[in-house]
Amino acid sequence: MADPVELPQSDHDWETSKNSLIRRLKRVEGQVRGLQAMLERDAECEDIAVQMSAARKALDRTFYNMLSCVIERELSCSHLDSADARERLKYATELLARYG
Repeated sequence: MADPVELPQSDHDWETSKNSLIRRLKRVEGQVRGLQAMLERDAECEDIAVQMSAARKALDRTFYNMLSCVIERELSCSHLDSADARERLKYATELLARYG
């Protein structure tokens, strides 16, 4: 099971979240290397497809956890008025629409 990513409340929390994201990406990297090895040894196509799906989902989960960090960072400024908060949330949702 993947580690949950803490939402950043401060720079220290961002470092924690960043380290968690890096760990997740390293696991995905290992999955991709495993896929390469499966192809090299002519594994069954269905087995390769299952592992590709798992790697893709792991990368998607990492992306969405990263996006939650973006949203938290955008909205964490205590001096935001509601218009600023809406604008920052709009930015984060545009990222999701563009890349999600």
